[in-house]
This record gives sequence, C-alpha cells and structure tokens, in this order.
Amino acid sequence: MHHPRPDTPTRTETDSLGTVDVPADAYWGIHTMRALENFPISKRPISVYPELVVALAQVKQAAARANRELGAITAQKSAWIDEACQRIIDGEFHDEFVVGVIQGGAGTSTNMNANEVIANVALEIAGRPKGDYAFLHPIDDVNRSQSTNDTYPTALKLAMAASLTTMLTELDLLRISFGKKGREFNDVLKVGRTQLQDAVPMTLGQEFHSFATTLGEDIARLRETIKLLSEVNLGATAIGTGITADPGYAVLVVRHLSDITGQRLETAPDLIEATSDTGVFMTFSSALKRSAIKLSKICNDLRLLSSGPQAGLGEINLPPKQAGSSIMPGKVNPVIPEAVSQVAYAVAGADVTVVMAAEAGQLQLNAFEPVIAHSLMQSITWMRQACWTLRVNCVDGITANEDRLAQMVASSVGVITALIPFIGYTEAATLAKLALKTGRPVADLVVETGLMTREAVEKQLSPSRLSGLHPVTQAIPIIDLKAEPSE
Repeated sequence: MHHPRPDTPTRTETDSLGTVDVPADAYWGIHTMRALENFPISKRPISVYPELVVALAQVKQAAARANRELGAITAQKSAWIDEACQRIIDGEFHDEFVVGVIQGGAGTSTNMNANEVIANVALEIAGRPKGDYAFLHPIDDVNRSQSTNDTYPTALKLAMAASLTTMLTELDLLRISFGKKGREFNDVLKVGRTQLQDAVPMTLGQEFHSFATTLGEDIARLRETIKLLSEVNLGATAIGTGITADPGYAVLVVRHLSDITGQRLETAPDLIEATSDTGVFMTFSSALKRSAIKLSKICNDLRLLSSGPQAGLGEINLPPKQAGSSIMPGKVNPVIPEAVSQVAYAVAGADVTVVMAAEAGQLQLNAFEPVIAHSLMQSITWMRQACWTLRVNCVDGITANEDRLAQMVASSVGVITALIPFIGYTEAATLAKLALKTGRPVADLVVETGLMTREAVEKQLSPSRLSGLHPVTQAIPIIDLKAEPSE
C-alpha cells in the first residue's frame, strides 16, 4: 500500500541490496520501504502504539546526547537529531512510523524506521532535502553507538512502563467506582452463594467492596513490574559486548535516558545475558493476565447478579446501553461486561504468545521480540479501554433490586447457620429441611420447637449480625471434655 503511484514524485535511496524508489515526501526511507514490502501482515503500523514511538525517540535522543559528550558525533549533528527526537516525543511525525507490528528481524525494521524518520526530520531542520544522507546519515549518525538489539528492547520497556502507568490510572478509577458502590449498598442484605448454591447472608456492599479490594491487589502487583522494566541493556550493541561504542557510552547513555524519561533506569549488570533474556516480559505478561482474568471473573459475577430480569437472579440492574436483540423486543444484554471478558481472553492468549516467543529465543538474541511487543502493548491498551468502559458505561450506573434481595433473604434457609451456636448443627439441619419442605420461615420453626425465644432469634438474625457487620454472633459454647466418654 506504500508503493509510490506512477504519478507520485519519488526519490531514490540505496542500500547493500540495491536501489528503491521512495515517495519524495516520506520521512522514512529504503529500509522502511523494504519492510513494508516484506511484512504486509498485520495491517497495523507501529504508530498504533504511540508510547512505543515516543520511547524510540527518547532512546535516540539519549544516544545523540551521549555521543556528543563522547565526541562520537559533532555537536551540530547532535543538536539536529536531538530536536528531531523532541518533536517526535511531542507528538509530531507519528504517522511516519509505518512498519507493521509483526515483522521478522528482531525489531530491525522498527529501529530503521525510527532512524530514517529522525534523520529526515533532522535534515529538514538543517535546511537539507530528505534523503541527503551524505550530510546526516540514519545509521552512521542517528544510530551511532547502537544496535537494534539494545535500542529496541530498551524502547519497549519504556513504552510498556509508560502505557502501564496510564492503564493503572484507569484500573484505579474502576477500583474506586466499585468501592463507592460498596458504600452505597452497605446496608442491602442479600444471600451469598458458594458453588452457585445458596450459602449464608451478606450485604451487597460487602460483595462490591470485595471487587474493589481484589482490583487494588492487582494494581499493587502490576506496579511492582515497573521496577523490573527499569533495568535496560542500552550500550550492549549487538550481543552485549558493546562493540562500536565508546567504553563510557553505556553508563552515559542510560544517565541521559533517565533524565529524558524521568525514570530511574539502570544498566543491566550482565549485558550478554540482558540482550538475550526476555524474562521480564513474561513476568509482566503474567501479572497482566492475572489482572485481566480477575476482572473477567468480576464481570461474570455482574452478569449473573443482573441475570433476568424476570427468570434470573435479578439482584442488580446494569445500565441499559443498547438493544439486545433483533428479534426479541425489549431485550437488553450485559454487553459491557461481555466486552471486558473478551479482552481478558485476548490478554490470556497474548500471554501464551509471549511465553512461546520467549522460549524460542536462541543464543545471544531473541528474534521474536516484535510479537512480544505487539502482544503486550495491545493487551495494555485494550485493558485500559476496558477498565474505562466498565466504569463509565456499567459500574457507575448499577442499582440494587432491594425488594427482591430482601425477599430472598427472608425466605432463605441459609440464615439458620447463624443459629448453630445456640441450637447445634443437628437440630439446625433438621429444621432447615423442614423449612425447605414446608416453605415456612426458619425463625418461626425455631421458636415453635422451644429451642430459642422469639426475641433471641430476631436478635441473632438481625441484618448486621447475619452479614458480619456486627461482631460475630457469640462464642460457641466450649464442650466439657470431662463429660465426654474417651475413645
């Protein structure tokens, strides 16, 4: 799709394989053009992940500053490259990052795309025509002291950290939303369930508060991974030996990159290992999958609790967002939780992709980092948007069917569990069966048998005690072991 049309002005660029005509107005060049021809696979350019484009520019900017300090490139070239990178960091030229997210070459095409765009923006700043590489070169100048094998994974870690930070903001807002619903439903009693069967009473507020708590745990686990992403192999060049770079470059470039990004980055202690290792991506992916799966579990609960409205549980109402059927009038489906669960399935699938790609790395480099990059960046992006839509289009508008909830608690046999400390398990089980058979309230049966007074029963079956909001009913009487026959 990027082949120049016959009537489109072009410029000719050359590499070791020959010459190629590139659109004259393109900031990318021959290496990017070859990637477009070789990888027409995903139909998704790397620019769909703006954090990655910014991170690539940040890495190149840090390299330009380190190279200037070491005398590896002139101060003037460094200044032009620096300004070009800053303009990309500020949001310009992102549509020039056109190579597909799925590509062979361990990310070389992405790195070349960045080198060429930065070089041609720098040339424009210098008042020179695009493609005037004799004046300022994409590889000799923009890529000086670097290899794809250290710039690409470093940029990916920066992009993941930046993208995760924005995702965590949305996840935290969702946590807060569930917490607010927990307070709103604080006094709404309901029947809890285990294994989809009636259990003991609780409040709807407790249920929603637990959703908030579990999301908070995931936020904490994901924040821990940001620290792991701060160790980079920049300065390793091809395989970790630092060939073509000044001995002082690695420390210097990471210091500059820390200043540029505001992150406290550090050089990996073993650059050979760090260049071939993709363990951090597996750790990150695993934490992301955990969060996604737990979020989907919450969505499953929301769909169950809102099922009906007549023939289901019908405990809560999700905000109606769209017509649910082309044949059944008035039907409304839980489309927001359904969409979020599908994101979770995609994140779980992406985790498998990351693990397989990590295992497939051979010797001194993992050639499959592009699919790792795409899988993780897509997962973070989708999760961020899923958290937003779940909060805004669903959770914030949830209401409780309080009359139905109260009716279910009143007829629930499970409340007799609260009376076990007073009447014993055997009597409680007998009365529970009788209540189910006759449909009569448990409280009436307990009073009729003379096991407890009406006042005592009502005290123990009060909503605050049933749900545990009030401290536990009372201590279970201690058995007198001396009175029991020894075994």
